[in-house]
Amino acid sequence: MNCVLITGASSGIGYQLARDYASAGWQVLACGRNAERLAELACHSPLIQPVCFDHDNPQQVHDALTAHPAPQLVILNAGDCHYLDDPGQLSVAALQPMLHANLFGAVTVLHELLPRLERGSRIGWVSSAVTLLPLPRAELYGTAKAAGEYLARTLAITLATYGLSLSLIRPGFVDTPLTRRNDFAMPTLISVSEASRQIRDGLAAGRAVIDFPRRLHWPMRLLSWLPGGLWRRVALRMIQRAPTVAAGK
Repeated sequence: MNCVLITGASSGIGYQLARDYASAGWQVLACGRNAERLAELACHSPLIQPVCFDHDNPQQVHDALTAHPAPQLVILNAGDCHYLDDPGQLSVAALQPMLHANLFGAVTVLHELLPRLERGSRIGWVSSAVTLLPLPRAELYGTAKAAGEYLARTLAITLATYGLSLSLIRPGFVDTPLTRRNDFAMPTLISVSEASRQIRDGLAAGRAVIDFPRRLHWPMRLLSWLPGGLWRRVALRMIQRAPTVAAGK
C-alpha cells in the first residue's frame, strides 16, 4: 500500500489532502501539533494515522517519524501567515515565527526523512503564489516562502542524483482557516477540495511545479515581467487605494 506523509494536516489544505488520499486507498501519516484535530481527522478513515509533534522540537520530530515506515510521498504543507502593517515593526523577532513555520519546520522533517526515503519517492513542497511578486504587507511571509522556494528548487536538482523527485507547489488563495483571517479581497479564491485535487493531480503527473489557479498565476506572472521601477509604482498605487493588498496561501 502506498503511504503519504502530510505535515500541517490538522486544518486547511493538509486536512483535505489527508482525507482525499485516504479515500483513494493510501495509508496517510497525518502530521501536526494539534492532537485533538488529528484525532478528529483520523475518524474519517482507518487509513489515517495521526502523528503529533511540534516541528520546532527536533527530538519530537525524530521520535514521531522514526516510529513509522518511510512514506513514498511527502507533502510539506505546514505553514503560517502574518502581515507587516508598519515597516517600523520589522525585526528579527517578527521574522522568526514565519521562518520557523514556513521553512525551518520543513527542514527539520526532511532531515529525519531524507536518509530513509527510497529511490522513486517524491516530495511536495508547498510554497505560495506570493513568491511571484513583491507585495505590500507580505514582507515577512513572502521572505519565508521565497527562502523555502529557493531551497526546494535547489533540492529538486541535487535529490535527483539519489533517485528522489521534488515538486514545488504554489497555491493562490485557498479558503482555509488561515485565509479567513485576511482583511482584504482575495481574488480567484478556491475551495480546499479544489486545491487538494490540483495538488494530487500535479504530484501524480510528476510535475516539477504545480501552480494554481491559473487565472491568478498568469496575471501575476505577467506583472512580474514588468521593470522593477514600474512594478513599484503600481504597487504604491495599490497601497494608496487599499492598504490591505497582499497575497498568500
